[in-house]
Amino acid sequence: MALKIVTGEDKKILRTKTKRVPTVTKDVQKFLKEMEATTIKADGLGLAAPQVGKDLRMCIARFNGRLTPMVNPEITWRSKITETAEEGCLSLPGVWVPVSRAVEIVVRYQTARGDTKELKLSDMDARVVQHEVDHLDGVLIIDYVSAGAVL
Repeated sequence: MALKIVTGEDKKILRTKTKRVPTVTKDVQKFLKEMEATTIKADGLGLAAPQVGKDLRMCIARFNGRLTPMVNPEITWRSKITETAEEGCLSLPGVWVPVSRAVEIVVRYQTARGDTKELKLSDMDARVVQHEVDHLDGVLIIDYVSAGAVL
């Protein structure tokens, strides 16, 4: 079942630093499946729990060509090399912003089964995960716009 996506930069949940998920339970797994369905329906590259109204450190990210649920993702390393590209966001429809991000990252997270995984990602895969982790920290793409820039 697809969930309703929260839209608007002024929504408190989108500005909330999320809480770690203590244990991957059946409820967490069910919610991750609903997030996956929502991402597919919205044709998105990713979705974070705050975008569907939950204050939990969980997201879905499309990398290596498939949707991957991530519980408590943490970026443990970022390359010094960055690249700027336009990003959109399901919570800010119609808004596109140039965002500079690390070209490569290492991310550690728990799978939907609760196993810990660590992956090195690059290019668009790294960008998507950085975007979703920003959501989990209450950061939106519009926060990257320099003062005075026009959207």
